[in-house]
Amino acid sequence: MGLFDLFKKKTERNFVPTSLTVENMSKGWVFEYDMKNWVVSEVYEYDWGNNNFSVEYKVDTGTESYFLSVEKDDEMLLALTRKLKIRSIDENLPEHIKKNEAPPKKLVYNGISYFLEAERPGYFRNVETDPDGNEWEEFIAWEYEDESGKQMLTIEQWGEHEFDASVGFSIPLHQISNILPADYA
Repeated sequence: MGLFDLFKKKTERNFVPTSLTVENMSKGWVFEYDMKNWVVSEVYEYDWGNNNFSVEYKVDTGTESYFLSVEKDDEMLLALTRKLKIRSIDENLPEHIKKNEAPPKKLVYNGISYFLEAERPGYFRNVETDPDGNEWEEFIAWEYEDESGKQMLTIEQWGEHEFDASVGFSIPLHQISNILPADYA
């Protein structure tokens, strides 16, 4: 190793600096939110039809684990959610959905009333396990919001008998900062 080798770049860039945005993150990337560093551990993509896609990241701080959903509509919409057992919302909710082919228009969880805002059929894929986009899974999501529109709850049905639920809140884009790729974190 010569003297000038010290000044050589140690890591080659495998990203475009202008792509350091919340919608273009990859596994291993780091960002700041709520005065904490969050690491992206998984990346998911959703196809809602009509050329409408969204991305979701499984993120954690080492002590907390959430999902960061990113969707570009007229503006960038971000939500931080965590998974929960569907029966913790209502022990009869899966049976209600199977019987009525839809959940109730209002759900109450932890004392907060959520109102059905959208029913969204779509397709899902894990970007890491399906990099070529050949293994999309079909599902349907029902999205709820509280009266303020800041708290949200989602019910998902995968096939005939499998259900998932998540609860969380919307966050403004400006609260996500210092996005860095894995090589530079």
